[in-house]
Amino acid sequence: MRIVVITGMSGSGKSTAVRALEDEGFYCIDNLPVRLFRQFVELIEKSGEIFRGVVLVTDIRGRELSGGIIESFSELRGAGYKLDVLFFEASDEVLIRRFAETRRRHPAEDRCSVPDGIRIERERLATLRQNATLIIDTSEFNVHQLKEQVIRTISGDHGSSHFTVEVVSFGFRYGIPLDAAIVMDVRFLPNPHFISELRPLSGLESPVRDFVLEKPESLEFLSRFFNLTDFLVPAYRREGKSYLTIAVGCTGGRHRSVAITQAVANRLESEGVKVRINHRDIEKG
Repeated sequence: MRIVVITGMSGSGKSTAVRALEDEGFYCIDNLPVRLFRQFVELIEKSGEIFRGVVLVTDIRGRELSGGIIESFSELRGAGYKLDVLFFEASDEVLIRRFAETRRRHPAEDRCSVPDGIRIERERLATLRQNATLIIDTSEFNVHQLKEQVIRTISGDHGSSHFTVEVVSFGFRYGIPLDAAIVMDVRFLPNPHFISELRPLSGLESPVRDFVLEKPESLEFLSRFFNLTDFLVPAYRREGKSYLTIAVGCTGGRHRSVAITQAVANRLESEGVKVRINHRDIEKG
């Protein structure tokens, strides 16, 4: 199993790196005692759960940092595990600025100044830095660039392999989905609700689907909306997002929004995008 150890300076972006790898399917645990590394990895393997690997975070908070950690690395590699040690750092000026922005105290020593804490931490982590597989200087990175660097380093990907677009149909009478990044209102389309033979059906059934999707207004809307998604989906992926939620609403969430949602989802899937469909209000209308 793949094991990634994340270590380095406080304020250098380790938490961002952990979140990025968690989104990529790694099991992440923070500040595990060094002596438990191998036992924990073996427990994960025996659990039967499927992960891309395990991320172990160790830094100056660990009181055992100075003793036994290099031996633990050798033990894991000797047991056949692929082990990467990523050491994150940044310049003193950048670290001081980040601590000032978050107003956190430095964890190196009680009551020491941030500059003194950074100096102490560099000294204590020197051996770990020397034994790192890769040193990542985050001084010039923003959050998205750091996530991109970590994912590329570990998996060779240039964006999240787990990026998902969720397309949600809903009824405005029941409220807009709060997690939606994009909300489209299709209540301008002809409404099957007012046709007696279509009213009991949903947008998943061909009579309603054909009624909605064959209208000139629907064809024009979808053409324009596909141009928008063709631009937005790659942009969200480049920004390091793990998901994008698109909500399509009509009055009751049973006819027009369902048919349009299916059409949007089918188009995205045809372009290789991982899609999840949620017809939130289809049973309420």
